Amino acid sequence: MTEEHRTDDTRERPSANIERIHQLVETLMPAAAAIMTGATQLDDPAQQAALAELNTNLVELHPADVADILESLPQEERMLVWHLAVPEEDGEVLLEVSDAVRESLIGMMDQEEMLAAVDDLDADELAELADDLPREVVHEALSTRDAEERAQIQAAMSYEDNQVGAIMDFEMLDIRADVTCEVVLRYLRRFDRLPDHTDKIFVTDEDDVLRGVLLLRKLLVSAPDKCVEDIMIKDVVLFHPEDDVEDAAQAFERYDLVTAPVVDANRKLIGRITIDEIVDVIREESDADMLNMAGLQEEEDLFAPVLDSVKNRWMWLAINLCTAFFASRVIGAFEGSIEKIVALATLMPIVAGIGGNSGNQTITMIVRALAMGQLSTAQAGKLLRKEIGVALVNGLLWGSVMGLASWLLYDNIGIGFVMVAAMTLNLLLAATVGVLIPVIMEKTGRDPALGSSVLITAVTDSGGFFIFLGLATLFLL
Repeated sequence: MTEEHRTDDTRERPSANIERIHQLVETLMPAAAAIMTGATQLDDPAQQAALAELNTNLVELHPADVADILESLPQEERMLVWHLAVPEEDGEVLLEVSDAVRESLIGMMDQEEMLAAVDDLDADELAELADDLPREVVHEALSTRDAEERAQIQAAMSYEDNQVGAIMDFEMLDIRADVTCEVVLRYLRRFDRLPDHTDKIFVTDEDDVLRGVLLLRKLLVSAPDKCVEDIMIKDVVLFHPEDDVEDAAQAFERYDLVTAPVVDANRKLIGRITIDEIVDVIREESDADMLNMAGLQEEEDLFAPVLDSVKNRWMWLAINLCTAFFASRVIGAFEGSIEKIVALATLMPIVAGIGGNSGNQTITMIVRALAMGQLSTAQAGKLLRKEIGVALVNGLLWGSVMGLASWLLYDNIGIGFVMVAAMTLNLLLAATVGVLIPVIMEKTGRDPALGSSVLITAVTDSGGFFIFLGLATLFLL
């Protein structure tokens, strides 16, 4: 989103005092129906004062802060705030909210409101919203744009969400290599404002083929008669619209980029990527990994209807129920051993718990490494050997601690040795599975974070119970 839309005046725009706004909304809820029908004067003086204060706050707030407020409110309160929000900023707010909340907000709007919301958006921003808007609204919005903008929007919409083309910006500056710095400076002064995040100017030939980039900081300190070709950078980090956005995000981090050009197969300049879009990509990927590791299928509106939340969560809960039932059957198979040595019932959760914790440490590290491109599946063997070594040391160390504690508690050295062996073996199992689960999922084209926490817990629970109770049965009975 461009700052032109957000800060078109010199007002200082404060951050949202969410707690205060919640209080104001709570005060206004009894009069919500009247406000939604267009009433500006309320009978209750306290409600009238709250309405005035809330309107003032919403006018002053940044669209991103309004988005945060909307995401923090239940449906009815959200409807009230959305009704009172500044109409001219509705489009920017829709861009800032999560996908789930955006869907609920668009559901409250009629076609005329949607068209007004997207009227001032840039081509790349409209393309970002297009999938969530009704088809007739997108068609009507396109009809009001010129041919160049329509082509840009349709181009951006043709790419998948995980491709660079879907997030590229079309607002950029380009110059020729054979002009002087003085000419470039005169050219820049013709603009009222430069495109957001402009740290470089793209240098192209007469066919718009990218030849290099001219850094603004280099331009400002160069002699006016210096030729662009002499001071431009020819070795440029560039992207193609089909490239993966995660790879682009890693490149931005690696090379400390603010903007980067996007070119087609013939190296013709067609757009650029900016750091603000990359930050959004990184945040979204981080959120998705966190949700996937917990077994959530998609991002969920905090105040979504009960059935929608149930649909999002049921699958991995069902899987977890099955694995928990299997673990209970493992314990059931050793009921006789537990009856004879009651201490086993108190000690076995320790074995399973430390295995689950160790497995989650391993799997989190592997998922992160895969996401950042630090680990290829070809290196999995070396990493597995390393993780087994770590698990062996930790198992012997902490297994010995618990073995000694168990010996002292139950005055049975055999239980102590079983604890050492069981904890060591379960940590080895956790390390092995913690590496293999994400690597196998990556090889099969699945998200390596998907349900990984649920799976590792299932394996270490069942495996820990089986190892501990099995060893106890073999050596203590």
